[in-house]
Amino acid sequence: MSYKQQLEPLTEQNQILQSHVHPPEWKNPEPSGRYHLVVIGAGTAGLVTAAGAAGLGAKVALVERGLMGGDCLNVGCVPSKALISSARCIAAIRDAGEYGVQAGNVDVDFSEVMERMRRLRARISPNDSAKRFQELGVDVYFGQGQFNGKNQVEVTGDSGARTLDYKRAVIATGARAAKLPVPGLEEAGYLTNESLFSLTALPEKLVVIGGGPIGCEMAQTFARFGSKVTQIDRGNHILSKERPESSRQVQEAMEKDGIEFIFNANLVRVDSNGKRKQVIYEQNGKEHQIAFDEILVSTGRTPNCDGLNMEAAGIEYDTQTGVQVDDRLETTNSRVYAAGDICSRYQFTHAADFMARTVIQNTLFMGRAKMSQLLIPWCTYTSPEIAHVGTTPEESLSNGKKLKIYKQPLKDVDRAILEGEDDGFVEIYCEENSDQIVGATIVASHAGELINQITQAMQYKIGLGKIASVIHPYPTQAEAIRKLGDQYNRTRLTPFVKKLFHCWLKLTR
Repeated sequence: MSYKQQLEPLTEQNQILQSHVHPPEWKNPEPSGRYHLVVIGAGTAGLVTAAGAAGLGAKVALVERGLMGGDCLNVGCVPSKALISSARCIAAIRDAGEYGVQAGNVDVDFSEVMERMRRLRARISPNDSAKRFQELGVDVYFGQGQFNGKNQVEVTGDSGARTLDYKRAVIATGARAAKLPVPGLEEAGYLTNESLFSLTALPEKLVVIGGGPIGCEMAQTFARFGSKVTQIDRGNHILSKERPESSRQVQEAMEKDGIEFIFNANLVRVDSNGKRKQVIYEQNGKEHQIAFDEILVSTGRTPNCDGLNMEAAGIEYDTQTGVQVDDRLETTNSRVYAAGDICSRYQFTHAADFMARTVIQNTLFMGRAKMSQLLIPWCTYTSPEIAHVGTTPEESLSNGKKLKIYKQPLKDVDRAILEGEDDGFVEIYCEENSDQIVGATIVASHAGELINQITQAMQYKIGLGKIASVIHPYPTQAEAIRKLGDQYNRTRLTPFVKKLFHCWLKLTR
């Protein structure tokens, strides 16, 4: 999909967005001398690399063929969370009766919901704008960048061709929605994250293909808007990368929002005849069909390797897994590094951010920073949210190590009860006979906020026992984490220690 299609409909707010992230009147500069860094791709990884390097005094070029800000700003995190916030407001009004508030029927104006999203996206976009990066001292080039040997990048844009010489280069071209090879799908037309946010009318019937984070977030969001949503997945439950209890709780919440799930199903074909469209799928050896107005495909990501001519620079890559890098994010060309979705299985904005910081150290200062040193949490923004950091008991057991699980259900946390948000839990995983935290999972309304305290503890080797001594305001949901510290400390009260305490108290009575 072209970047101009991502800007549809070209409303006033989208014109403001375009003026920041791909100004129509932009003229590419004339390069003068060799760059310390040429960065290809202006998504999160590319922007952080360019801004950080320029701030340290490096001569930097930034190349982008589409919209600066990448998926996150334009067709990912930012617009999706704007829609999710509107959907959560709808759910709060719908469920207000449980709090003694009679709000009546919810009237959703989908066009206003989308206009709000476009307005907020445009408001955020100056942070990623060509003008801002130019002011930071970065030479910004719009056009297709491709390698022209081992130390050159050629940019072809509306301003003609430019040849950029570099000491080091960084590939940060990201990824896009994977195509689904189903007969009839192309002819019927379908949505991905790149086109979903251009909708101008709410689909009456929406089919979501895939049970991953994006599919689940948008399925729940559109169900709350009023669409009849059916979600189809090949597995036997959604969010297959999460622990079973976590995904089960989210699935139950989504079912309450009216979503119909179809599991263990394989798509056979898509039929379309004018406005009449239907998905045919196979389940247990039988074919079934579902009518739909729109179909959202969310079945994984494909790295953006096309058009880069990496062969000319001796850079090895795979069209499915992306650019091949070592732990320092160096490619098979020692002058070229990569960061972000193009080379990592951790396809999150915050992961791209910190991979970029690793690249800056290693390209400019002969650093030895490693990707494996990064502790990367993640969160799926369904209601409730699922957040995770570190390893899981299942992963650890497969490596021959058993972990101790400390679990605090939210039904026993006062603030969660009072907020009506007591479906969920906090789990922390520690090494056996130790308070050293190696992982955690949280299912809660604000799990993405709660996971940060645990991530910080893991990063700086703060044990679970020490968290128990941190005073938390009462009542807060974060108190669940402190309660887990108390759980750990109670395990230290062995029968022998308990007997000693008993003797001491008896003597000192």
